Amino acid sequence: MTLRLVAALFVFGLSAPASAETPDLASIARAKGTPDIPGLKMVWLSPWGDVAKSHTWRNIIVHQTEGPAGSARFGAAEQHKNPTRRGVMVWVETDGTVYWAVAENLVPTHTDGADRNDNKYIDNSKTYHQVNKDTSIGVEFAGNFPDVTRGPTEAQIAAWRVLVKVLRARYGIPLDRVYAHNWIDFKDARYCEGCALATMARQWGE
Repeated sequence: MTLRLVAALFVFGLSAPASAETPDLASIARAKGTPDIPGLKMVWLSPWGDVAKSHTWRNIIVHQTEGPAGSARFGAAEQHKNPTRRGVMVWVETDGTVYWAVAENLVPTHTDGADRNDNKYIDNSKTYHQVNKDTSIGVEFAGNFPDVTRGPTEAQIAAWRVLVKVLRARYGIPLDRVYAHNWIDFKDARYCEGCALATMARQWGE
């Protein structure tokens, strides 16, 4: 046995058990409690329960809020106190911190009923009065104040890259059911709310 082969086997022996002990993202996404999710800084205001007993979530809607840096933490805390108020289940701060605010079996009030029907961004025959609060997880990205046209931060984009995969894996949501708020509702004409983030998710693919 050559020295090179011995060295290779030694390295494999060190690395194999470590990789075997590291659960993949899909396994983590089906967990209970407050799991550590690689690539995400999570603040668990509401821990995960049994996913089989959660509300039936079929879509993801990306929102952006006209709040300054730090407003996601405040918004998530208020949402946790009053889960069905106008707002969302998941909030993302400008530094990429993700706040899970609401238990999975509760339905926050968000969207305006999926009233967009002009096919401006997507085929609204599949969304009109269907992609609403009762069917959709809302994710709110904070920080576009005072300029609503300002896009998400690099930290938010990095968090979203992981978060959208976790949400899709946990609830079995297809990629083409990730929507920007502006794609399904008539929103602020100054900018396209959530459009860049929803587009990124679809472009990143599986």
